[in-house]
Order: sequence, then structure tokens, then C-alpha cells
Amino acid sequence: MTEVTIGVDISKDSLDAHRFPDGAGRRFANSAAGYRSLIEWIGAGVKRVVFEPTGPYHAAFERALSEKGLPLVKVNPRQARRFAEATGKLAKTDPLDAALLARMGALLQLEARPAPTEAISELRQLHLARTGLIKDRTAAQTRAKILTLPLLKEQNGERLEEIKRQLAAIEAEILRRIRGDDELARRFDILVSIPGVARLTAFALLIEMPELGALEPAQAASLAGLAPMARQSGRWNGHAFIRGGRGNVRRALYMPALVATRFNPDLKAKYDALIAAGKPASRHRSGYRGPD
Repeated sequence: MTEVTIGVDISKDSLDAHRFPDGAGRRFANSAAGYRSLIEWIGAGVKRVVFEPTGPYHAAFERALSEKGLPLVKVNPRQARRFAEATGKLAKTDPLDAALLARMGALLQLEARPAPTEAISELRQLHLARTGLIKDRTAAQTRAKILTLPLLKEQNGERLEEIKRQLAAIEAEILRRIRGDDELARRFDILVSIPGVARLTAFALLIEMPELGALEPAQAASLAGLAPMARQSGRWNGHAFIRGGRGNVRRALYMPALVATRFNPDLKAKYDALIAAGKPASRHRSGYRGPD
């Protein structure tokens, strides 16, 4: 039996769908009624529904199809563009993009992953807002070093105090929501029990990598972009390096990893073994050296 893959290009007002391999296509409204019509058109037995994230425009679509049990594959837009270039498809329209996504999913045999729950989606909004405030705080702290006018210094100080209050409120709300969900609370307690993993790191891992706990170690490393990639051609062997994956997860783990290499006996032993095997180390701004 031939597998059926659906590609969906999402815009503000419409959904362009393409079915691979028979090439059938149709446009639906990006609305609750449109989702129902799309689900009916897709039917049963589909292998995967492939789409790109499009800011606020894909969230309701993803939730509606997930509730019906459809296998969803969310692909990085950059990867989709590179696939298009590799296949020589340079034209860009919504129907063509839908066909491209369907073909990409079928040829690369992309695996469906569960869509984030509503609880995770709401936590992600809070975490994104917190990330924005951290950037604002950094900018305000930098400005504080160069401001000379009393009025501007006063306003900048008020902004820093406001950011501090907002961060505290957001972090308290994140913790309240996690504690109100039995499964999230259980996983949170496991994470913070690990030496070097504090509350904020646990927030990032739970929210940005909800698959954690349901993956094999190698899969988790790859998803976080922590699996070394070999570089070899003919007789030449280059240094393996990490790339791709979820950069926000990697950033959240960096400082806890540095701490763990000093105070967690198991991870310290692993760190020492990597260094002994010739793994190059990188220098953090604090002067502490950690493996790349």
C-alpha cells in the first residue's frame, strides 16, 4: 500500500493542502470550519501531515489536527527551502510550497511527533516572554554604564526594577502551572534533583523539550543538537562538531554542564575521560574551561 503524505502551507487566511503521491490539492480557510473540512478531506490512513511553523497562524491548526489524532510533522522552514533548492524547485507559491512539503515528508520519511499539549503551549508563551525580558534587562544594564543624564539614569533604573518584578511574576506563574500538572510536576522534581540543574534550567527543559523522558539518549542528544557530527572525506578526518537541534535547550544546559563537570562525580569522570581522549576544551568568559 502506498503511503499518503499531506503537505499543508499555512498563511493568515488560508491553508493550501497537497496530497502525495496522487497530487490532489485544495485550499481551505484558516479557521475552525476550515480545519473540519481539511480533516474530512484528509480522511483516514494518512502517514503524515507536514507543515512549517508560521508564528501565530499555525497554533490552532496544529491543535485541531492533533485532537483528531492525525500524525503531524513540523519542519524547519530553512530545511524545507534547502530541500526545494536541492530538487530544483525555485518557484514559490502557496500551492507549490504545500506540494514541496508533501514530497519532502514522503521522500525523507519524516517521522510524526506528538503536538505540544495546550499546557505546554501556554508555558511556552510564558517562557518566551521571560526570554524577551532577559534581553531587555541586558540592554538596560548596558545602557546604565553609559548614561550620564540624571533623568535617563532614573528612567533606566525604573525599567530595571520593572523587569525584575515582571520576571518574578512570570517565573512564579510558570512554577504554579507546573505544580498544577501531576506529570509536569513529577518530571520537574526529577530534573531539579540532578546536581547542577536548578529551577530555571528545569523550566527550559520541560517547556522547550517536552519529549524528554520518552526518547533514547542518542535521540535526545540529536534533538538538542548535542550529537557530534563526523567530518570525513577520503583520507581526511576533521574534528567532529555539534550543530542544528534546539539551540534554546543547548543554551539552557551550558552553565549547568560546566557546574556538573566540577561537582557531579559521574559527569566529572565523563568530562575527564573526554579530555584524556583528546577532546578539545573551550574557555568560558569566567575562565573555566569546558569541553566543546
